[in-house]
Amino acid sequence: MHADLSYLQILAAIVGGYLLGSIPFGVIATRLGGAPDVRTLGSGNIGATNVLRTGRKDLALITLVGDGGKGALAVLIAWLATRNASLAAQAELTALAAGAAFLGHLFPVWLRFKGGKGVSTFFGTLLAAAWPVGLLAAATWILVAALFRISSLAGLIAAALAPVYVFATGRPRPIAYLALFMAVLIYVRHTPNIRRLLKGEEPRIGGQDKAAA
Repeated sequence: MHADLSYLQILAAIVGGYLLGSIPFGVIATRLGGAPDVRTLGSGNIGATNVLRTGRKDLALITLVGDGGKGALAVLIAWLATRNASLAAQAELTALAAGAAFLGHLFPVWLRFKGGKGVSTFFGTLLAAAWPVGLLAAATWILVAALFRISSLAGLIAAALAPVYVFATGRPRPIAYLALFMAVLIYVRHTPNIRRLLKGEEPRIGGQDKAAA
């Protein structure tokens, strides 16, 4: 760990990032919006895709922005805490806070560690931590989604390429570790989707679900 970082900063970044990432915007949005609890619909996932199954695009948008925004906010707080430190120290604390926020989204303490699949938080985190990488990953998602009309496939390919984009744009090594960490967890959380992709059963964007996404 970089000498410019104190143990208190590291602990605060990890704990604070995790608690921030644990905020379940999908559950909050559906509850306050008078829609059915998102955990009782479709896959039971708390992300924006499942919130959309309530038929409320506004609640899905709130969830999308909230899940992406909490990752970005974790990055911003880490940046503010290290604004007078070296770039290396800043990158390390950013990666720690962002990774903890991502982990919090996937395994939120408030929901007995049953959270989302992480794609929205992945994009929000990357856009804040290294905006060129975030834009490239987002462009990848859009391109794959346009070609194949499968949201999960687009997310998986964007996640896999994100570490490559980090190196291609010359970002610090801790950001590459962050991108790799998130990509691995996205693949773990998308195991059911990967199985359906291999069977040709994964639902397409705008199509009728063949299985819970």
